[in-house]
Amino acid sequence: MVTKSGMPKSGDGTNSSNINKETIRLPLAVGVGRAHAHHGEFLQGVFEGENGRLCRGLVTLPLTSQESLATFWPHEQIGIRPRPANRTKAARAAALTLEHIGVAEGGGELTVESPIMIGHGYGSSTADVIAAIRAVAAAAGLTLRQSTIARLAVAAEGASDAIAYGDQPLLFAHREGRTIEHFGSEFPPLLLVGFRDGSARPIDTLSMPRARYDGEEIGLFRVLRGLANRSIRQQDPRLLGRVATISASISQRHLPKASFNTVLEIARAHDACGVQVAHSGTLIGILLDAAAPRAATRAAEIARQVSGAGLQGVHMFALNAETGLIQ
Repeated sequence: MVTKSGMPKSGDGTNSSNINKETIRLPLAVGVGRAHAHHGEFLQGVFEGENGRLCRGLVTLPLTSQESLATFWPHEQIGIRPRPANRTKAARAAALTLEHIGVAEGGGELTVESPIMIGHGYGSSTADVIAAIRAVAAAAGLTLRQSTIARLAVAAEGASDAIAYGDQPLLFAHREGRTIEHFGSEFPPLLLVGFRDGSARPIDTLSMPRARYDGEEIGLFRVLRGLANRSIRQQDPRLLGRVATISASISQRHLPKASFNTVLEIARAHDACGVQVAHSGTLIGILLDAAAPRAATRAAEIARQVSGAGLQGVHMFALNAETGLIQ
């Protein structure tokens, strides 16, 4: 017996425990789910949510060229057995999804396959978790709402970015699993040169203390939120780059990257739009306007220069750009 969940009548604030449910007979089958990575954030901080309450939020930079693939094989024994065995967050997400869709007793095998590096800010665990949620839902023949997937992901791992929403531009409360503001439209066309800070090892995000922002920073986040909204609605990559650079500079006080000043100099020398970082990882990215003259050539020049500066894992990719530059 499987329970099919009705959809919430309101937005992200709907509590899934209050969803009206229609019981139907539906056998579980093998289910497959996918979720892409991200490349850190354009913006992360503390923002005003509903009723003026402050909450932590972020704007994720999607990286759709890398993804996690989860396959769920249901069986009658209670519990989720993950493969590899260390994918415990994904297993927890699968169990929560079974509970959400009304399978009180049951379990299965969950296989996770992913090339996404762990501990650098690519969102590897969130990609695994969201892929697992989608796989279990697919096993029941269901497609869950993005807001439902986001809430289940936060319940499974404590914090989650916005990749349940694909490449949609939004400000997301990553510890609450809800959207603070949807900016509409799509991100402006960008080319990115990404790499990892050469001085840093993988970071255990669960052991990281939460950033404690002061009043000046919180006031600045209010301004950056408005500018991020404008940059997306006006398709202005330079304005989005300025937002990302300021947010990255604030992040230096909380999770400093040794090469940050060098990266800023390289970005300015090549007239880049700005610099973005993973606020809980080692990733750094230099942003270029994909529609600007010689954008691809300049990206290649930046890639050579950051490689020469000792930065690791240099790669180039496009976001919403009609170009073949993806490496």
